[in-house]
Amino acid sequence: MPHFNSSIFRPSMLTLIGIPGLEPVQFWVGIPFCGMYIIALLGNFLLLVVIKVERSLHEPMYLFLAMLGATDIALSTCILPKMLGIFWFHLPNIHFDASLLQMWLIHTFQCTESGILFAMAMDRYVAICDPLRHASIFTQRLLTQIGVGVTLRAALFVAPCLILIKCRLNFYWTTVVSHSYCEHMAIVKLAVEDVQVNKIYGLFVAFCVLGLDIIFITLSYIRIFITVFKLPQNEARLKAFNTCIAHICVFLEFYLLAFFSFFTHRFGFHIPSYIHILLSNLYLLVPPFCSILLFMG
Repeated sequence: MPHFNSSIFRPSMLTLIGIPGLEPVQFWVGIPFCGMYIIALLGNFLLLVVIKVERSLHEPMYLFLAMLGATDIALSTCILPKMLGIFWFHLPNIHFDASLLQMWLIHTFQCTESGILFAMAMDRYVAICDPLRHASIFTQRLLTQIGVGVTLRAALFVAPCLILIKCRLNFYWTTVVSHSYCEHMAIVKLAVEDVQVNKIYGLFVAFCVLGLDIIFITLSYIRIFITVFKLPQNEARLKAFNTCIAHICVFLEFYLLAFFSFFTHRFGFHIPSYIHILLSNLYLLVPPFCSILLFMG
């Protein structure tokens, strides 16, 4: 039975402590994070400008990269300013409603990015396995529909997480969040009341969005590699293989860190919290570099 007497009713403010265990050195940790953010921001803005100006790049692969770059800019901007405020200026407080908004934006952009990576895998699948039909399948209209579709899918799937917290959870053990940004489970863990429904819905979203995306991406690349290895010319085989390697590295980085963060929140009781939070931060800050590397590759 929850002990409501010692709890806090609907707190107006939460306190983000940053990286638990590394508070004395957070000022120095913020320097490389800030550098990564500035480089990624400038690089992705440049990527968007180049793709917009250069008409020869108005192809599905580059347009998906532009979507990925725009999503990466939005995702990192949701996190870094507040994180640096904690690290450098000792501004850990955040309004409860603002924390829910940050949570919704972060998870929405994460799911959007997963959808774009899935679309990129499908683009490579059609380009390599059925090249004659690629132009007729991936039309400008389809690209627009994919962009709108993955964004709406993400926003609608994540919205109930916010509603469940706002409507179901009224009493909290503490207002101190052991994280450097407002993540779904980091907020849910503060609640006194039964959070089973919140946890189950979080799992549902993770497996319906990230889980299904990675399954279809894996299947598409298995089919791609089967096709590539059947190519008669070594040069054509090598070219197709090199095109896919950069994409696979981005997929692995995104999904491995995503599922590490996801499962650590639920089952990783023996993993030091500073390792979990550092990797969670990198999981949200490294992808913007990946968009630039894909474009350069």
